[in-house]
Amino acid sequence: MKRVADGGPLTSYVGRAEDENEVRRLLGVGRLVTLTGAGGAGKTRLAAQVASSLTRAFPGGVTVAGLGELRDERLVARAVADSLGLHDTAARTDLEAVASYLRPRRSLLVLDNCEHLLTGSAELVTTLLRDCPDLVLLATSRCSLGIAGEQVFTIPSLSLPSEEARTPREALASGAVRLFAERAGSVLPSFEVTEDNVADVVRLCRRLDGLPLAIELAAARIRVLSPSQIADRVERNSAVLATGLRLPVERHRTLRVTLDWSHSLCTATERTVWARCSVFAGQFDLSAAEDVCGLSEAAALDAIDGLVDKSVLIRVDGTDRVHYRMLRLLREYGAQRLSDSGDELAVARKHRDHYARLVEQASGSWFGPGQDEAYERLTAAHADLREALSWSLRTPEESPVALEMVVGVIEYWLARGAAWEARDWIDRALAAMPPDSAGRARGLAIASLCAALHADLPRARERSAAAEAIEDDDAAPYVAHARAFVMMLSTEPNSLTHAAKAVRIFGERGDVRRQMHPMFLQGVALAYRGDLPGARALLGSMRSLCEEAGEYRYRSMALFGSGVAEVGFGGDLDEGERFIRAALEIDLRTSDVLSAAYRVDGLAWVAARREDWVRAAELFGTAATLWERCNAEPDVAVSATHRAFHEATRKALGEKKFDAAFAEGRRRNPHEVLHTRPVAAPDGEQRVLPPLTQRETEIARLVAAGLGNREIATRLVIARRTVETHLQHISHKLDFTNRTQLAVWVAGQDPL
Repeated sequence: MKRVADGGPLTSYVGRAEDENEVRRLLGVGRLVTLTGAGGAGKTRLAAQVASSLTRAFPGGVTVAGLGELRDERLVARAVADSLGLHDTAARTDLEAVASYLRPRRSLLVLDNCEHLLTGSAELVTTLLRDCPDLVLLATSRCSLGIAGEQVFTIPSLSLPSEEARTPREALASGAVRLFAERAGSVLPSFEVTEDNVADVVRLCRRLDGLPLAIELAAARIRVLSPSQIADRVERNSAVLATGLRLPVERHRTLRVTLDWSHSLCTATERTVWARCSVFAGQFDLSAAEDVCGLSEAAALDAIDGLVDKSVLIRVDGTDRVHYRMLRLLREYGAQRLSDSGDELAVARKHRDHYARLVEQASGSWFGPGQDEAYERLTAAHADLREALSWSLRTPEESPVALEMVVGVIEYWLARGAAWEARDWIDRALAAMPPDSAGRARGLAIASLCAALHADLPRARERSAAAEAIEDDDAAPYVAHARAFVMMLSTEPNSLTHAAKAVRIFGERGDVRRQMHPMFLQGVALAYRGDLPGARALLGSMRSLCEEAGEYRYRSMALFGSGVAEVGFGGDLDEGERFIRAALEIDLRTSDVLSAAYRVDGLAWVAARREDWVRAAELFGTAATLWERCNAEPDVAVSATHRAFHEATRKALGEKKFDAAFAEGRRRNPHEVLHTRPVAAPDGEQRVLPPLTQRETEIARLVAAGLGNREIATRLVIARRTVETHLQHISHKLDFTNRTQLAVWVAGQDPL
């Protein structure tokens, strides 16, 4: 077993070679295989191991969508879309977007932890199997999905040693003992199975039925207890049984005994923190634990440190702060303890209040240099934002808080490519609110904006009219903003008037951030009306406001607007190109793939205007790759200009030459558009590092080269959240808890 100097675990996957071979065989003869078994049986690890070995068999990609953090059936398709890096900008549901993306590809999709979302998972799988003929699905669940054609493989326990095993060699021939030895060694580097302790290790592993989670929890105590003491305590707790976990009887007994024993070893404060932290759906930081548990920083830190030491919590290193997560089975155990305590409602409210404050803080810092940090914190908290929203919607009189949590930083949802999800939360909050609730008109206006983003103009008009009918002065600029956007997309007159009204009122209120998008609309509308000087002045003012505040995302929008005005309406072509290129530099730096698609498309217009037809076709090809990565296309806002230049380029080159240049452009990295030299892989070696996929291998090597998540996202032209998801998968496969361990492992895998 490899170790690093800091004592952290560098454990390997304890193999299930026969099980892996059988799962691969089943995937070769059917399109849906479900791995079933008790919680803690190792379903996720086996699925990841199998999937990582099949990357060459699926040229369309291998994708893992984890459902464990979800508690809402409606979000299953959205979770898959997130894993695929899809933006929901088109006028279709998340499920339609996922099916559209996967339909032409020979792909493997892994759905992990389906058991608590069986209806949503079954509906998604049924649709995908019907609509995507080359898609193969591998699911993990405590029970089958119940779909025709499903092949179910029930994962057995790890192989057990014989009761008569008396030597380390005999004992280590079993998977259960190998796992215990590796996990114990990661906690106490001096530990090994010896002649003196082998009988106790065998007794313990047999008592734990070879269940991986039970073995890992037991091994975590090796620093303070011997194998003999651990085995004795597990056996003494055999009579302490309870119900509540949906497991087969024998495995239920084994796991419950182990969990009760682990719980009994905790201090009173640690038990409280275990129960209260079960409300978290995803990863959480120390400040969240303090708020939810009602403890001081010192007390919360001591308890969390103890729970990490006992393997109840898992440490997750981030770029600027440490987070923690709890395996779902341990979360369920803690939730039962919380329910028994009678504190469930109060703790859930504290959880919701914490994330409502997080949104409020993000709103206050969004328009400025703190925007990236705000986005990262919200992204890390996304699973718990969803949980806080769900709780607010199912709790009487709390729906107004849910509405404010969504509309407070609507930019976050759009940057995630989750406009459909935002629309759904807003609609559900509005439906649950009394008609005379404060903030209803504002919510309706923002719902109108979100509908317009999907080109759902009838719904957008309906929402806008409903907002206007309430006659709420506070909502007036929001209503004007929504009406301006709808009118522009509908090519109706007066969009300029309403955009100007929104800009004026937001300005009078000192709300510069909310001036930005209507100011963009006003500037583009001026250009459409032939007032190029007016457009230049207004969009220049927008750029200046962003520069003064240290804001980037709206600055990119302003630069692009200035470029469109110059390129599309007879302005200075060189100046327009400079604006669009500057916008693209921002988008690539912030990993905003959707915006980058617009910018590259705009540079294709520049080349077409110069009659540099080959370059124009290549740029259209590069843009097409970006649109595809987002599962989007040039929408109503730029479709006319895009179509005009695209058709002119095709006509000038002819079909054959256009297609060849377009194909060449599709193969290019968008960084090449800016004439930047791509960063080489750390050692030039491109082989896949098992058990990682090709993309995970790329990311692992870039981590080893010292790049942060933002730099990796920029280099690979993917969303930062996609990098974070891949790193989570890597940490699960390799049992690593920090980047240093990963870097050392990569160095060991890649020969010099």
